[in-house]
Amino acid sequence: MRYYERRGLLAAPERTRGGHRLYGEDAVTALRVIKAAQRLGFTLEEVAELLETGRHHHGRPVAGLQERATAKLAEVDAKIADLSTIRTTLATAVKAGCDDLTVCAATPCCPIPFTDRAQERHAGPRC
Repeated sequence: MRYYERRGLLAAPERTRGGHRLYGEDAVTALRVIKAAQRLGFTLEEVAELLETGRHHHGRPVAGLQERATAKLAEVDAKIADLSTIRTTLATAVKAGCDDLTVCAATPCCPIPFTDRAQERHAGPRC
């Protein structure tokens, strides 16, 4: 929790006379919110902005949360698409028996998208 205090996400807690931190229920709830937002892909900076916005809404809906969640959803969809492409390429490379990157790079039908061969592969015939 001290990490989140240093980052400004949690207020400094009260302390006992011996210096031990006393975290209240609000701090525990805030920590749960922070961790849940991180699991959803929000960065700590984004979480801080959402928490700050939430602190100033005074019972009204938090402006921007829907937009931020929609933007994060688009990021996740893009990552899923990228990972799907990577998975397909790796599965094709495994199926093709690619075993040596140097040999594969010189083979016109290699499924691994070597950057200097990408345009050549798309323009030429496939094996």
